[in-house]
Amino acid sequence: MDLGADRKRDSLRDGFGREIGDLRISVTDRCNLRCVYCIPEETPTFQPRDELLTFEELERVTRIFVDAGVSKIRLTGGEPLLRKSLPELVASLSSIPGVADLAMTTNGIFLRDALGALQDAGLNRLNISLDTLRPERFRLLTRRGGLRIVLDAIRASRDEGFQPLKVNVVPLRGFNDDEIVAFARFAREEKVVVRFIEFMPLEAGDVWSRDMLVPGAEIREAIHDYCAIEPVDASHAAETAERFRFVDGSGEIGIIAPVTRAFCGACNRARITADGKLRTCLFSLAEIDLKGPMRAGASDADLMGLIGGAWAAKEAGHLINSDDFVRPDRTMSSIGG
Repeated sequence: MDLGADRKRDSLRDGFGREIGDLRISVTDRCNLRCVYCIPEETPTFQPRDELLTFEELERVTRIFVDAGVSKIRLTGGEPLLRKSLPELVASLSSIPGVADLAMTTNGIFLRDALGALQDAGLNRLNISLDTLRPERFRLLTRRGGLRIVLDAIRASRDEGFQPLKVNVVPLRGFNDDEIVAFARFAREEKVVVRFIEFMPLEAGDVWSRDMLVPGAEIREAIHDYCAIEPVDASHAAETAERFRFVDGSGEIGIIAPVTRAFCGACNRARITADGKLRTCLFSLAEIDLKGPMRAGASDADLMGLIGGAWAAKEAGHLINSDDFVRPDRTMSSIGG
């Protein structure tokens, strides 16, 4: 049964009236870096390769999600460029009618050599993660190295026409919060959009604490003190970032504050983990298996039923600021950002 043939269902709505619109697909839980707030230094346990969804399975489930109302796709990991022949997946997903925006989040280490193939395959946008501009600090944070490689990849991506090019920064109190202004300056000088993301309790090793959290309001004030900024209207209701442009017209930054300024009320995102589980919230304690039914012969209609049921039960929001908050068993690297 081809649910996408010649028609499109009404978008799925959850119990709070939120329409599904955005799908994050983790293509692997593996990463070449070992960032202190994400993956432990000791050898992590990754999914066996045969437990990952195949490209054919990813294309199939994406078509079903698009038929349900999704128009924006983001590939994540782990590090997605560790997945062999990733441009082939990009090409198959970009060709699905109804996919209006296909993006990827990467740490940038392997990006420069893949840029041409990704662009030819139909990738629209890139987010590159970078938490420090200091080489020695980069090595401490990632337990590896490669700052120069990432900076070269950012500039090459910009020059190849990936616009807007976004650089994601997670400020950590006492570690890199003294670089907030440096990153604002970087946004202006390099003509990229720097997005500051509050540290969330999804890391390995129980590192997170409120003492390490740098609130979005503090980030905004620090940047405004350096150079005046003003709000930019959101491009759509479900946008996660508060956007600001510099008043003198040179550059833009964004602030994503899921802890201190939760945007759950407009959340339209679903996530597929690399091993084929559907999650409707990063902090959900529940997930729905799609891989098992697919490999057991489920029809597209069967899978649509599972997706629709999960979306209908989507939580009102996370409970990070509640006494009832329970950390998920999975970390960010195994869920996909």
